[in-house]
Amino acid sequence: MDVSIIGGSGYGGGELLRLLLQHSGVRVKQVIGRSSAGLPVTRFHPNLRGLTSLVLEDPEALQPCDLLFTSLPNGKSMFGMPDWMRTAPRVIDLGADFRLDREQDWIEWYTPPHARPELLERFIYAVPEIHRERITAAERIACPGCEAIVSILALYPLLEQNLIRPDRIIIDAKMSSSQAGRSPSPASHHPERTGAVRSYQPVGHRHTIEIERCLEEYAPGVRVDISATAVEMVRGLLVTIHAEPRIKDIGEKTVWQAYRRAYREAPFIRIIKQRRGLYRFPEPKLLQGTNFCDIGFAVDPRGGRLVVIGAIDNLVKGTAGNAVQCMNLMAGFPENTGLGFPGLHPV
Repeated sequence: MDVSIIGGSGYGGGELLRLLLQHSGVRVKQVIGRSSAGLPVTRFHPNLRGLTSLVLEDPEALQPCDLLFTSLPNGKSMFGMPDWMRTAPRVIDLGADFRLDREQDWIEWYTPPHARPELLERFIYAVPEIHRERITAAERIACPGCEAIVSILALYPLLEQNLIRPDRIIIDAKMSSSQAGRSPSPASHHPERTGAVRSYQPVGHRHTIEIERCLEEYAPGVRVDISATAVEMVRGLLVTIHAEPRIKDIGEKTVWQAYRRAYREAPFIRIIKQRRGLYRFPEPKLLQGTNFCDIGFAVDPRGGRLVVIGAIDNLVKGTAGNAVQCMNLMAGFPENTGLGFPGLHPV
């Protein structure tokens, strides 16, 4: 299957290219990068030296392909999408432009009007572990944001099985620097970022609306509140979620069973809860380069809380890996094709 990538010079595009070059069922036909056209992709992704001779091309040179990935900054892919949809019968967008199916939600959380609101309902918001059948039949996919997908995966079994109150959920998210993208900013300048544990968005995080819209199908009235903190980590994302159980004195066995029931056939979900050892709960460090989402939990009988911990690599399960997983479902490949890297330890 011929696939192409629009937005190949960024971190998400580079990670997508890394995964696709190792995929047995696809050929990467083109990598598009307007401002970098004419330069080899290895100029931006030196880890791919010796694996590819692809050169970034101008968008005007885009040719028909079987499936097109778009990996652009928020607010960019909407402008070219009408033309790109005519280029490929299937499109997977890694950005935020088509994650919300209501124009008003986009205006409220992203401010500028949406350039192509008529296309919003043509895209399927895609979490493979939850929307497998929809993805298999889809032609247009909108991949979730990285903080959104790990929170959704951590919360879905508990809400779907009515184990927690939907209106009292607080998400504490620890964010790595690569989530800000390739373009530098004062906040990513090394003297400002190094050593930082910076609360940069204690309220009003954009992924709030994604999480609520996805989960309201299973838990009407769901309400989440996110506090985001930047930490000194290049890759990785850790969420600590505080929820109130509906069941008084909820037991760990009940929570275990909820996750096992929901994810028994999910190859990239691992429930991590050990009584001893250094890595008793999910740890982003161990997930670098992998498509796993690790989930753990702890019951607090004193405070009446259920604390859920979720970890991913934001560039893989949070971005490119999830997109490849969706492609596998759409194209009929085994779901884990090209996504078998187990991670490294120590790292």
